[in-house]
Amino acid sequence: MSRIVGIDLGTTNSLVAYMEGGFPKVIPDAEGHVLLPSVVGFTADGILVGDAAKRQLVRNPTQTIYSVKRLMGKGYEDVKEELRYFPFHVVPGDEVVKIRVADREVTPPEVSALILRALKERAEAHLGEPVTKAVITVPAYFNDSQRQATKDAGRIAGLEVLRIVNEPTAASLAYGLHRLKEGTVAVYDLGGGTFDISILRVKDGIFEVLATNGNTHLGGDDFDRAVVDWLLADIKARHGADLRADLEALQELRLGAEAAKCRLSFEQRTVLTIPLPQHGFTYRREISRAELETLIEPLVQQTLGPCRLALADAGLSANAMDEVVLVGGSTRVPLVKRRVQELFGKVPHSQLNPDEVVAVGAAVQADILAGGITNMLLLDVTPLSLGIETLGGVMSVLTPRNTTIPTSAKELFTTSVDGQTVVDMHVLQGERELVKDNRSLARFELSGIDPMPAGMPRIEVTFLIDANGILQVNARELRTGKAASIEVKPSYGLTDAEVERMIEESFVHAEEDVASRLLIEARNEADTVIRATERALGQASGLIGQEETAQINGALAALKAARDGSDRDAIRAATERLNQATLHLAEVLMDSALKEALTAKRVTEALGKPER
Repeated sequence: MSRIVGIDLGTTNSLVAYMEGGFPKVIPDAEGHVLLPSVVGFTADGILVGDAAKRQLVRNPTQTIYSVKRLMGKGYEDVKEELRYFPFHVVPGDEVVKIRVADREVTPPEVSALILRALKERAEAHLGEPVTKAVITVPAYFNDSQRQATKDAGRIAGLEVLRIVNEPTAASLAYGLHRLKEGTVAVYDLGGGTFDISILRVKDGIFEVLATNGNTHLGGDDFDRAVVDWLLADIKARHGADLRADLEALQELRLGAEAAKCRLSFEQRTVLTIPLPQHGFTYRREISRAELETLIEPLVQQTLGPCRLALADAGLSANAMDEVVLVGGSTRVPLVKRRVQELFGKVPHSQLNPDEVVAVGAAVQADILAGGITNMLLLDVTPLSLGIETLGGVMSVLTPRNTTIPTSAKELFTTSVDGQTVVDMHVLQGERELVKDNRSLARFELSGIDPMPAGMPRIEVTFLIDANGILQVNARELRTGKAASIEVKPSYGLTDAEVERMIEESFVHAEEDVASRLLIEARNEADTVIRATERALGQASGLIGQEETAQINGALAALKAARDGSDRDAIRAATERLNQATLHLAEVLMDSALKEALTAKRVTEALGKPER
C-alpha cells in the first residue's frame, strides 16, 4: 500500500508529516524549515508558495493571498465584513467567492491546492517516492461546505483525501501516542484564523469525541488586526498620517504587529520600528505585554463561551477534565494560557510543539488507516445539526450536533397537499429553528409519487454521514418504492467539472511553474536586499567611509544588473556578494540605533524625575 501522509492545512502555516518506525515525523524543506507559510503569490513570471510568497507581501500586496482558509467554503455574504482587512480583491462568484489576481480569478480551493501541492512535492522529495494519498485536518467547527472545499483542494492538488480529521481530535491522537491512557480531555485549539474546543473521552486506545464547538473566524489574525488598528491610531495622532489606504504600509504594520505579538509571548516589552520613507518618517513604538493583553482580552474572552457550551453538550463540568491540551500557535500567548487555566482550574499541557501537533496527529490517523497502528480508534462527531425543511419553513433535525460519526438517521415525512406527486427535499445545516436562519446545503426532488390525499404518502428520509463528515441523503416513498438520493454538494462548493478543469490546468502548468519559481525566488530575494541596502545607505550618512560606500554601491549595481537577467545562479551569487559587503554597515547601523534608543531613554528618565 502506498504511503499516506498527514497534512495540517493551516491559516498561517501548513505542515506535512508521516510515520516512520512507529514514530511521527514532520517533513522539513531543503533548508530544514518544517513550517510552510500558507501564502501564495501571483507574479508575471509565475506562482510563488510559502516563504518566497510571504517575502513579496509588502511590495505586491494585491497579488499575494494569505489566510485563504478563512474564505474556504464561504459565500460573499459570509465574508464581506472582513474583506477590508485583505489587500487582495475578493469578488462574488457563482455561489463561491473568488479572488482576482492579475487577469484572472481563482477560488479559495485553488489557492489551497497550491499550498497542498507544495507540501506534496516536499514529501515526495523527502521520501523519494510518489505521494498520492493524504489525511487532511480541518477545524472541528468547519461545516459541510468548508469540508467539501478542503476535499476539492486536495483533489486539485493531485491527492486522494482518505479522511478529513478535526484538528483538536488529531492533536489528541498525537498526545495519545505519547502519554494519554484514559480520562476526559479538553483540547483548546487556537490557530491563526480559527478556534475550536473539543471534549474527548479516552479509554483503552479509543478516542471518543463527546462534544465540539468553536468559531471559524477567530484566531491570531484577529489579534494582529487589533494591534494594527491601535498602531494606525497612534501613527495618526503622533505623525498626522492616515495609512489606511496605503496597502504596502498596512502590510508592513501587519507583519510588524505579528512579530511584536510573538516576541511579547517571551518578553515583557519590545520595540517596533517600521521605516515609512514614502511618508517621510520611521515609526518607532515600544509595546508592553500589558498593552497587548488589553487589546486582545475581548478576543480571548470570545473563546471561553464555546468552551462552556461544549462542556454543557458533553454533560461535564470544567473541573471534571483530567487533561487540558493547548494546540495552535496562538496558545503561546501568556494571556491565553492564563484564561484557559482559570476556566478549567488546572495547568494546561503544551509539551508537544503547538505548531506541529496537528500534523503529527494527522500522520497518526494516516497510519491507522494504513493498518500500521491497530490499538487506537478515533470516534469523531459532526459539529452542527443536519436536517430538512418541513412545512412552514421549519428545519426538522435528523442528526443533532455532536453525533458520533459515521452515523445514519431515518425519519418519516408526508405530503401537505392533495395529489402531490413531487416532493422538494431541502437539506440544511445549523442550530436555528427556522430554515432562513440556517445554511442551505442542497436541494433535490423525489418525483413519481402516486397522487394521494395529503398525509397518505410515507416518505422515509435517511441521512448517512461518513467519517469525513460528508453527508449523503436518501428519500424513498414506502408505498410505491420511488426513491431519490444525493451526495450533498454544498451551495458553496465547486462542481465536479470545475474541479476536473482545475486538475487538468495544474498538470499543464506544473512544469513551467516549477521552472520559473526558482528564478522568481532569486529575484524576490534580490529585490529585498536591494531595497534594504538602499534604505541603509540613506540612514548611514557619516557613519562609514567613502571607500566602503563605493564598494557597497558597486556590489549594489552588480546585483541590479544580475537581477534583470534570467540566470538565477548569477542573481544569488550577486546577492551574497552584496550581503557580505554590507555586514559592517549593518553592525554600524545597529550600534547607532542602540545609542539613539539609550539616549532617548535617559532623556525620558531625566524629564520624568520629580524636583527635589
